[in-house]
Amino acid sequence: MNRWSHISVNPIAGALGAEVSGVHLGELGDGALNEVREAFVEHQVLFFRDQEITRDQHKAFGRHFGTLQIHPYLQPLKDQGHPEFVVLQSDEQHPYLAEAWHSDVTFMDEPPLGSVLKCIVAPDFGGDTMWASMYAAYEALSDKMQRVLSDLVAIHDTTRTFSRYEYKTDHIGGRQAPQVMSAEHPVVRTHPESGRKGLFVNSTFTTSIKGMKPAESDALLSFLYRHITTPDFSCRFRWRPNSVAMWDNRCTQHRVVADNRTANRRMERVTINGDKPF
Repeated sequence: MNRWSHISVNPIAGALGAEVSGVHLGELGDGALNEVREAFVEHQVLFFRDQEITRDQHKAFGRHFGTLQIHPYLQPLKDQGHPEFVVLQSDEQHPYLAEAWHSDVTFMDEPPLGSVLKCIVAPDFGGDTMWASMYAAYEALSDKMQRVLSDLVAIHDTTRTFSRYEYKTDHIGGRQAPQVMSAEHPVVRTHPESGRKGLFVNSTFTTSIKGMKPAESDALLSFLYRHITTPDFSCRFRWRPNSVAMWDNRCTQHRVVADNRTANRRMERVTINGDKPF
């Protein structure tokens, strides 16, 4: 029996991800919005095709889920009245960003709840995005490893990204900042809505395990970073102009597939503020 009355939801992979149809994100009624919320928590990342929405409609959709974040380093559309947007632009002269697995902005005390990303320009081929379920990654670990991780705290910071001198984001409106932003989060996070547990460390922003010697921390984190790349935990989405992806930053990681490096690709994203992980 179809449980959806206002939208259609079609899973695309076993671990996470579903395409949603029958809805326009700029004209959501209460019934459709409630079902999108439910599908979001259940499937972790949702995909919508053929969404011709303005930037104001894009922001309005994001605000249904919370307040919007102003990124501490990336505000390329600020002078156009849209400081909430992050732009991911790549072409032959500018390399892909976000080609390592990561959760967004985990160097903040309250990392984002999630993001809504719209494709403006897509390559003819390549430039897909992959997502991985941190629920699935955690649940695939042995009971003993789950217990080892349960009380550990990780340090997340900007030393490998925005605070690194060689990290160039000027072509997408970014700025390099010598000061380091840092936060501490549990290695295993409990989702505030689903109640499920998932891994909450990523190779882009997590630098160490608090209280461990460097060799111990590096070994454990290296294992977890390899573990989360297991194909069984992931889904993959091919972009077209006006495609939209919405993902739960609390229980997923994502990365671009940087396989067509000469093509023009432009994505625009708003990010929803979250709460402190526990």
